[in-house]
Amino acid sequence: MSSNPLKIAAVQMVSTPDVDENFSVARRLIDDAVRQGAQMVLLPEYWPIMGMKESDKVAHAEQLDAGPIQEFMSEVSREHRIWLIGGTLPMVAPEAEKVLNTMMVYNPTGEHVVRYDKIHLFSFVKGAESYDEARTIVHGTKVAAFEAPFGRVGLSVCYDLRFPELYRAMGDCALIVVPAAFTYTTGMAHWEILLRARAIENQCYVLAAAQGGRHPNGRRTWGHSMLIDPWGEVKAVLPEGEGVVVGDLDPGHLQRVRESLPALKHRKL
Repeated sequence: MSSNPLKIAAVQMVSTPDVDENFSVARRLIDDAVRQGAQMVLLPEYWPIMGMKESDKVAHAEQLDAGPIQEFMSEVSREHRIWLIGGTLPMVAPEAEKVLNTMMVYNPTGEHVVRYDKIHLFSFVKGAESYDEARTIVHGTKVAAFEAPFGRVGLSVCYDLRFPELYRAMGDCALIVVPAAFTYTTGMAHWEILLRARAIENQCYVLAAAQGGRHPNGRRTWGHSMLIDPWGEVKAVLPEGEGVVVGDLDPGHLQRVRESLPALKHRKL
């Protein structure tokens, strides 16, 4: 495991129903992150498409290792020689008229190294707001993580953030990533609190890439993409709008936090 600090970045978008437009924005923002030295870049949930209707994404569902969305991510990771964690994209599901909400990870040679299908599906009703992801998404069943040069990276998506047992099941991670499209209402109340809690209890870095603004479909997402260190301190944040959050993942700092407060070694359950 490398002991040198590594620059990592979260991309914040306000995705639209136009996949090509979202490709263009994602490429521009990834380029910006790379110019700032990022060697690992995280895209937000639903980055390739935020449709006018929940069902719009079904028409863009891809088979594994085939399709324009995966080709884009492979090409960009290879071009910049970065680790690219592709937020989520719609993948073909075993149920008709539904998709899997899938995160794909690509290494610096453009190879797909791991996938994660979002396990916990969001539903929320408050006043005029109503969401139920299970109408168009099939939940995943497997916890996922991968080994990067600096350590283990745990994969989670948006609503997963509310289920701490998922993060324990990932094992000893140096970094947890959380692409998301938190609603403005729930994000304002809980987003930062939950992210910092996951960082503190797992004594690792947390990188969160969010949708952040008013979308063409009328939905407003919370934004506040951020990087949090193992002590729970927010190191960088972007409140709203398109942009990137870039910061250092320092294995030395992670080790010092765990040595000074060895909570992970004190677990009994």
